[in-house]
Amino acid sequence: MNSVASTPSTALSQRLAAPMGLLLDRSETVQFRFEGQPVIGYKGDTIGSALLGNNYWMWSRSFKYHRARGPLTMSAHDANSLVQIQGEPNVLADKMAAANDLQVTGQNVNGTLAKDKDAILGHFGRFMPVGFYYRAFYKPKGVWDWWEKQIREKAGLGIADLKFTPEYYDKAYRFYDVVVVGSGPAGMTAALTAADAGVEVLLLEEHSVLGGSLTYADFSDLDDPEALRQQLISKVTQHDKITVMTDSVCNAWFVDNWLPVLHGKRLYKIRAKECIMTTGSYEQHVVFRGNDLPGVVMCSAAMRMMKLYAIKPGQSAVVVTGNDDGYLTALALVAQGVEVKALVDMRGGVDDPTGTDSVETKNLIFRAQQAGIALRFGQTLYEAFGKEHVEAVEIRAIRGRGKVADNGDLLRCDLVCMSSGYMPAYQLLCQAGGQLSYDEERAEFAIRHLPEHLHIAGSVNGKHSIGAVIKDAEYAAATALALLGQPLATAPEAVECSRKVNYDWPIFPHPKGKDFVDYDEDLQSKDIVNATRMGYRDVQLVKRFSTVGMGPSQGRHSALPTARLVAQSTNRSITETGVTTARPPLTPEKLAYLAGRGFDPYRQTAMHHRHLELGAKMIPAGAWARPAFYPPQGSLLSGSAASPLIPRSRKIRNTAIEAEALHVRNHVGLIDVSTLGGIELRGPDAAELMNRIYTFGFLKQPVGKTRYAVLTSDQGVVVDDGVACRFADDCFYVTATTTGVDAVYRLMTFWNTQWRLDVDITNVTSAFAAVNLAGPDSRKVLEQLTDLDLSKEGFPYLACREGEIRIPVDGKADQTIPARLLRVGFVGELGYEIHVPSRYGEVLWDVLMQAGAAFDIKPFGVETQRLLRLEKGHIIISQDTDGMSHPGELGLDWAVSKNKPYFNGCRAVDIVMKRPQSRKLVGFKLPANLVAAGKKPEEGHLVLATSATEADITGNVTSCEYSPTVGAIIGMAYAGVHQSEVGARLPIRVNGEIVTAEVVALPFYDAEQARQDM
Repeated sequence: MNSVASTPSTALSQRLAAPMGLLLDRSETVQFRFEGQPVIGYKGDTIGSALLGNNYWMWSRSFKYHRARGPLTMSAHDANSLVQIQGEPNVLADKMAAANDLQVTGQNVNGTLAKDKDAILGHFGRFMPVGFYYRAFYKPKGVWDWWEKQIREKAGLGIADLKFTPEYYDKAYRFYDVVVVGSGPAGMTAALTAADAGVEVLLLEEHSVLGGSLTYADFSDLDDPEALRQQLISKVTQHDKITVMTDSVCNAWFVDNWLPVLHGKRLYKIRAKECIMTTGSYEQHVVFRGNDLPGVVMCSAAMRMMKLYAIKPGQSAVVVTGNDDGYLTALALVAQGVEVKALVDMRGGVDDPTGTDSVETKNLIFRAQQAGIALRFGQTLYEAFGKEHVEAVEIRAIRGRGKVADNGDLLRCDLVCMSSGYMPAYQLLCQAGGQLSYDEERAEFAIRHLPEHLHIAGSVNGKHSIGAVIKDAEYAAATALALLGQPLATAPEAVECSRKVNYDWPIFPHPKGKDFVDYDEDLQSKDIVNATRMGYRDVQLVKRFSTVGMGPSQGRHSALPTARLVAQSTNRSITETGVTTARPPLTPEKLAYLAGRGFDPYRQTAMHHRHLELGAKMIPAGAWARPAFYPPQGSLLSGSAASPLIPRSRKIRNTAIEAEALHVRNHVGLIDVSTLGGIELRGPDAAELMNRIYTFGFLKQPVGKTRYAVLTSDQGVVVDDGVACRFADDCFYVTATTTGVDAVYRLMTFWNTQWRLDVDITNVTSAFAAVNLAGPDSRKVLEQLTDLDLSKEGFPYLACREGEIRIPVDGKADQTIPARLLRVGFVGELGYEIHVPSRYGEVLWDVLMQAGAAFDIKPFGVETQRLLRLEKGHIIISQDTDGMSHPGELGLDWAVSKNKPYFNGCRAVDIVMKRPQSRKLVGFKLPANLVAAGKKPEEGHLVLATSATEADITGNVTSCEYSPTVGAIIGMAYAGVHQSEVGARLPIRVNGEIVTAEVVALPFYDAEQARQDM
């Protein structure tokens, strides 16, 4: 066979007769073009199988040497099949379905696939040894600037379409009792066993049909694989407890059986109580010179060509094997009219048994001899010849580990099928923490030490006979069921399987090289050995120096031979050597999956529907939806029309916020603050825990008083703040930021598992609804609804009380709801935070709005609250702070106790605050007329050292708004220490121009605190 294409008129007639072609629908054809030439196939063909049907065996060029490359596995598990279609590179030809009008080309070529100008690189391999790029291109000084352009020109596979129109991708969430990954005989058996016990099961399959190896392989211990497949499929598809997903790739494993599954244009985020991996194993190649030529394929690839796509792989074949599967492939080839010139068994044969003495093997030897196949025991392929397709092979006798006789026999052929053994599909399992250990006797890796709720079965677990595979699947399912609390009445026993499928050393280096260990990276056996000789003795370092296993196939075929070569070169065992770390994702993953459709679940407060009725513009605040402001009636603010980038929307926003702010300053307003975090501490050691967590002192905090609480990280950075309310000697109620409460709660519980203080810690955020009633008339509104003494003396600023709020009921006695009231001044006015059980939140809102009607009460939103607090110079964590903000930079020195030995992060706070400071958070002011001129600074705008456009950056704006109360633009920004004095000039870059602000003392409003202390 050669690489001359068949004509479209004969391509279909050359297909094998049924039952070959399991995936084909011969009633419908598809046509596309490859390298400009027409290709015809059947519906059900992949691009790759259609190419083979038209006698195209060269699909791409290799990464480094630009060697001709064709199919290797026919299962999308290697980089040989990467091609380019319209605007999309790196398409797996043996996975993507053939479709009409596709324009397909080879990849990684300079010129055309047939005449690649860079193929000449193959003649210069001696000048590009392993890791040459680390040791070149840096001398003489400056030469890298030239080399960088050349390398970037050559780097990368395929051509990306920079004008590509993004497509719609989304996400979905699923939850199951058991997820089975892989639908071969083990997967379907495990799914059925679990489902029969009544649990919900998801069965995942990366290919388009169920069956795994039953779809293409023959077995020495199973006469009719298709009958077993149909039997299992019938049971699976009819079972109401089993959900089946084909064409679905489980692309990683994360903690607690969190599985990302790619299906079509959707990323499924699946959580399983129990997970059973029946992912099978990857057939391994034999390492000999020319083992990458088109026409040199895995035995399983040849079987897939015939059974799945009705492709006759060649006219004359040589099979090289280290197990029984080579015999089964040879017999299948003969049955489909392929002449098998020789079956080369690397094992020793019947007279010198090293793996060929089992009953099954002897039977296969007999069948091969009856079929007229010439058998060669104790021999191997030493070299394959050809340019764009294999044309002949040289066979030599094996004389020792990796050694062959000086001379051999030459056989002409157009197909080479190879199978040296199998490597378990370990990647997902090692991501889960599984460890590989090498069984020297079986020459095979086994997987151990898996998490409790992750199980394996089938060939991935070293079971290689159909009987053992099925029993192993039943055992894995029974184990999972037992952990689910549904043990089987009669639990199956663990299964042992002694069948050996791996040849010990299928690596035969050639003095001229081109004996490839890693097809993706064009790495030869000498490259791996030389890496170890250069001092990279650890397999992880070998990977980084040589790039072995870094390609698209992620070590599926290179991991085992690399481990063997490194072990031999470093005089260690293969178990000690191991394989490189497997990291997600398992297969290349489009960024579109990670972006996908925005899917942001959010929480609603108890007053949410009241805000909607009032026409509030809602915005996200952490996981919550909060009203930003309440636009005037008739103002359309929804969807894209609400964008602050649109002038009309910005004007509506600013007008609403300014009106709400003035109303709070002059009358009374009400804001929903239910999103504030709430943590309750109860117990004799509640004060001690507070004292150890926060920077201030809390041991002597009086009952009935609040205190500002600042939390620093282990690095001395301010990460949260809130108000600590002491309602009893053994009871603190602490507020935290909306987005930070969960982290604060985790920190408290983390430390108390070590401190063992006598205190209960409860996150009560969802248990309470809260409002802030603020403004000069707030006391007049509230005193209608409670019997608490609200006078300045009876309920002073920074006090807290527990009491009741009356709910007037027409014609009946008033009802009451329990409440916690806090006199706080975040917005800088007389105000009361009122916290009630969340089920009363809507009632509380209603009764306050009714009681305040006589005082013209109005709701205000979180954007207005941010303006009001800015006028008071109060910071917002994560807006006015960043990952380096310590108390000294923020002016919070007063909130750090100097009289206690410890608080969280105290050592770091001491260190960073003693260092010379480089920046400080300051307040600044600008004239109001800059708003209309479009020169108002925005959050993130840069603060410069001088007014020069290219001056050094000294900080950035954190908050900035126009204040109708102050009558100016006010803001806070980080500035250099030399710029932080009151009266200093602060150059700020605004849309490319420089505006100069004046540093002023904080707060901007009511510096005497008279308003909130009324």
